[in-house]
Amino acid sequence: MNHITPELRTVNVTRYVTPLREGGSLPAIAEADDGFLYVLKFRGAGQGIKALIAELIGGEIARAAGLRMPEIVFANLDTAFGRTEPDEEIQDLLKASVGLNLGVHYLSGAITYDPTVKVIDPLLASKIVWLDCLLTNVDRTARNTNMLMWHRELWLIDHGASLYFHHSWQNWEEQAKRPFIQVKDHVLLPQASELESVDAEFRTLFTPERIRAIVSVVPDDWLTIIAQHGTPEEIRQVYTQFLVSRIAVSRIFVKEAQDARKSLI
Repeated sequence: MNHITPELRTVNVTRYVTPLREGGSLPAIAEADDGFLYVLKFRGAGQGIKALIAELIGGEIARAAGLRMPEIVFANLDTAFGRTEPDEEIQDLLKASVGLNLGVHYLSGAITYDPTVKVIDPLLASKIVWLDCLLTNVDRTARNTNMLMWHRELWLIDHGASLYFHHSWQNWEEQAKRPFIQVKDHVLLPQASELESVDAEFRTLFTPERIRAIVSVVPDDWLTIIAQHGTPEEIRQVYTQFLVSRIAVSRIFVKEAQDARKSLI
């Protein structure tokens, strides 16, 4: 296998531990047959399979960028799983999620990143801001940072709100070249003073080959669910081309971020 292609493990979910009642997606902490705990993202949740695709692509791009991301695994849910679950809402969710779901390694003891307590290094902040501009991730604000402090290091979680072009799937070529105006609300924007150098580094790092390799790990099973947009391979090509096109014109979203930052400092 190509060395730039992520190698994701597949685990079987053995025990539902507890729900994480955040937003409308009802993720949960679950145990798998490898003995580890995972934050499980369900294919049958309200946000649907596209949130899992965004989580997978966004998380693995973050990892390729050298940022700290908990391990992502494919998590298989058996038809018999959850039959004894007393909560009807959760039981319905589990029934709708039989098959391949997404698990993110649970960081036990981690705490939510608080920008008033911990100031992030400008280079790291710039890398995260650049990443979220690329992915059009609208969910990294002071209200909901989607970052954790674990063993005194910053870890990224939850990229499910990324790649929002795929919710309409219209004019994606045009959307790929737009600035990311929501960057003005990014929790790390005030510290992101190294966007120029990060842009040069990441434009070299994220070649079309690397992006294609990351997108290639999205399962056919998930892409078949959004088959109205084409065959699995055609859909992968759209995700790949959206990101490749966005990187090619990264100066557009970098300038937007720099201009937004000037208004803050």
